[in-house]
This record gives sequence, structure tokens and C-alpha cells, in this order.
Amino acid sequence: MASNRHLGRIVALQSLYEYEFRLQSNDTSVDIDEILTRNLDRYETAIEDKAFVTKLVKGVLKVQDDLDSKIAPIAPDWPIDQIARIDRNILRIGVYELLHQAEIVPPKVAINEAVELAKAFGSDNSSKFVNGVLGTAYRTLVEDTTNGSTTV
Repeated sequence: MASNRHLGRIVALQSLYEYEFRLQSNDTSVDIDEILTRNLDRYETAIEDKAFVTKLVKGVLKVQDDLDSKIAPIAPDWPIDQIARIDRNILRIGVYELLHQAEIVPPKVAINEAVELAKAFGSDNSSKFVNGVLGTAYRTLVEDTTNGSTTV
């Protein structure tokens, strides 16, 4: 099951990307459930853990504003709306996994998976950018809070 989570993250990224693109294009028919179902159906035999993908997509969307507010100070040279859409969604997935799925996804795995998504789908510098932002997110949002510090 763990081996196909990488493909699951790809499907989650594609779904989040399409959803955001269509929302920003004022597509009134956009429906995340339709997008997710269509994308999961394409990989029906390859993804066993469809619940993981669904939880990831729905979870990111549910706390998206919070995720964006946590990403913004970590990447101060890049306002969230100026980060490339693909990178923005990769960062949202990565931060979501760091903060909300730590019990099933180790932090290093979450960061590595996000970097791999950035290498595959982002620009030439995306993987370095994603690695830097998520490394800082881990140190400031996860490590500091688990060590008893309240620095966020």
C-alpha cells in the first residue's frame, strides 16, 4: 500500500491543481468530488488506498487558508498568490502531511515526496524551493512545537 502512495499524491496534486485552476477561471461547474472521482478512476487498478488520496485532497482544501498562512512567513519573498500554482499545491500537500498526517506519514517522507513531486511537475528550481520551505516548516511548525517551544 505504501508504494502506491506516491501515485496517490500525484493524483491528489493533479486534482488540487485542476480544482484551483478552474476556480480561478470562474468555472461555476467545478466540483472537487467529480474531479477526484475522475482522476481516481483513471488509476483504479494502481491505487489501492483511495481513502488516503481522498483524505489528502479534502484535508488540504478544508484547512487551505491555514496552510497558506503558515507557508507565507516561511517564504516571505514569495507571496502565496505569486508562487507557481503547481508549487503552491505541492507545498500545501507537504505542510498538510507534516501537520495533520504525522501519525501515518513520517516528516522526512512527507518532505521527500513533495520534493519528488516538484522535480516531476515543477520548474527547474521547484524542488529546491519546496525542499527549503518544507525544511523550514518542519523546523518551525513541527520540531519547535514538539520540543515544548511555542515558536510558530
